[in-house]
Amino acid sequence: MPTEYRMILKNVDKPGYTPDIACYLKHGGYATLQKALRLQPATGQDGKQLDGPEQLRREVMVSGLRGRGGAGFPCGLKWSFVDRRAGKNIYLICNADESEPGTFKDKQIIYKDPHQLLEGIIIAAYANGVKLAFIYIRGEFVQGAAILNRAIKEAREHGFLGNNILGTNYSLDIIVHRGAGAYICGEETGLIESLEGKRPYPRIKPPYFPAVLGLYGCPTIVNNVETLCAVKHIIEMGGTKYAQLGTTNNTGTRIVSISGHVRRPGYYEIEVGKVTLGELIFDPNFGGGLSNGLPLKAVIPGGTSSKIFRAGEKFKITRKNLDGTVTVQEYDLLDLPYDFDTMAAAGSMSGSGAIIVLDESANMVEVAANIAEFYAHESCGQCTPCREGSLWLAKALRRLEAGRTRPDDADYLLSIARNIQGRTICAFGEACA
Repeated sequence: MPTEYRMILKNVDKPGYTPDIACYLKHGGYATLQKALRLQPATGQDGKQLDGPEQLRREVMVSGLRGRGGAGFPCGLKWSFVDRRAGKNIYLICNADESEPGTFKDKQIIYKDPHQLLEGIIIAAYANGVKLAFIYIRGEFVQGAAILNRAIKEAREHGFLGNNILGTNYSLDIIVHRGAGAYICGEETGLIESLEGKRPYPRIKPPYFPAVLGLYGCPTIVNNVETLCAVKHIIEMGGTKYAQLGTTNNTGTRIVSISGHVRRPGYYEIEVGKVTLGELIFDPNFGGGLSNGLPLKAVIPGGTSSKIFRAGEKFKITRKNLDGTVTVQEYDLLDLPYDFDTMAAAGSMSGSGAIIVLDESANMVEVAANIAEFYAHESCGQCTPCREGSLWLAKALRRLEAGRTRPDDADYLLSIARNIQGRTICAFGEACA
């Protein structure tokens, strides 16, 4: 029987655990930061002399950690793109703008274990030579912003932030910035525009890759809340040991948010790829089965930006093995391992880890209309295909929901979707289509 593997969530929901620094220190908090700051120069396997920050970056690269915000891009690789020779300030932004429908994992960390996040941010900042970091938090998380500001104050009072942290020559400040509620600010370049005080229009890449031309035209790293917490555990246990968790190319743990027609909606931490989609829905340790006793109708596997799976679907998944050979295996929907690569090979994505379960009582036209209306409302309007297409999709689906159908409705909807795909600056349009 599959079980949770609580690493980031180890202390969350533990009886008596509180978000203050005294409780965090009692549970070993900031010990990993002290370890990171005191790393001595060492020789790498390639014979190259590595200073402390370089060793930290190497550990993250070895760990195979992939971003937990949605795209699953390798964290160590993202860090390696940073232009460290330009002589400019390097900034780190924690993307806490958790707005993907069905996603509520980062909120748990912010509200219940904020110092774990701060420790991860400080370690990541030190590893990349950052002197000023930002936490861009969803505007609706008013209490969360207050909790983070209080945690930052506590960390500064204990010498974990500010000038000459823990007696070293490293200094860092963290600023919490509340967004104004726009979903598009979850996109990293739209977030940067917002942080600069502008309308959050995503930037064209290239040339505006954040690692080269980010905040204020400087190299910038944007990482998700869960990703930065994982960095703390990677440095604590070592990149090689972390890479042994999960599966090949899908290492470590990740937090999934399960909602919809299940008996036990909630957030669960699993080894990536070690638990199937069916186990997450039906196992008593996770979703616990369908709440209404009705058959399964559909699953949204990675937030509303992901393609919806229909119950009973079968998939042929092609995998490239370490020895270069290729294997093809057929899976039923519920037997799909829940990881980045399998979900992508099945035509969808694990995205933000938000699994929305729908039983036979769900009206799929209504579901599609609700999702389309969300995207129509949240489109930033910069790209015409997305701005106009999302609106027309929502209008057409609401008309269908009301029973006013036309013979060419399917072709009409597909035509709109195809005119959005591949014609927008960011991935918002692809998600909408």
